[in-house]
Amino acid sequence: MAEENEKAEKAAKVAEKPQKAAKPAQTPEQAAEAAAKKAARAGGKGGKGKDAAKGGAKTELATEKVKRAEPARLRKVYESEVRAKLITELKLKNVMEAPRLTKITVNMGLGEAITNPKILDSGVDDLAAITGQKPVVTKSSKAIAAFKLKGGQKIGAMVTLRRDNMYEFLDRLITFALPRVRDFKGVSPKGFDGRGNFTMGVREGSIFPETGADKLEKPKGMNITITTTARTDEQGRALLRHLGMPFRS
Repeated sequence: MAEENEKAEKAAKVAEKPQKAAKPAQTPEQAAEAAAKKAARAGGKGGKGKDAAKGGAKTELATEKVKRAEPARLRKVYESEVRAKLITELKLKNVMEAPRLTKITVNMGLGEAITNPKILDSGVDDLAAITGQKPVVTKSSKAIAAFKLKGGQKIGAMVTLRRDNMYEFLDRLITFALPRVRDFKGVSPKGFDGRGNFTMGVREGSIFPETGADKLEKPKGMNITITTTARTDEQGRALLRHLGMPFRS
């Protein structure tokens, strides 16, 4: 009987307790706000979550690519004007025979990096600003004791430009950089290799406005090689002349 009385008392106490009111349903805005607060609390533990979130945001910004609205200006000039002129001037029978640009290689040699490795970093930064593309660091193929050069040592940087980047760089070279050369009298036409490819040297990279002449510690030169589909130097010279290259007469 005692056990039955205890059970009855417990049941009565449970019945006397007020029941909790059911929570009202959350609106979509309240649910989103609650989820954001929960994520912020989880990220705040130890400070690691915030750093990870910042790092993720930076990575998304860095990997986001900018899409072109239209082709490069010089490329449109070639397709609309230069190609027809070349077909007429060179007496070509097929449109595909018209010479065109294939790639542009910009090579910066930094021999001083043997004794001062820090100059390599500034050279890479300058070349990236000039070309708009990340350079590749070049290394020596063999050791030369006379120059205190070790095999595999970093001594320069190089960039290979193609498609619209190539046309953009050539446009800036012809339009902005070369006119800034002191006492400029034209580009020497002797830089052709016999197969329509042209190489020219630039003594000071400061002629490019992107570098900022006031920031350069020491002038850095570079070699620019323009590779074309021309079969002869005459075709290559005609292509570059119509694109605006100021050859010396």
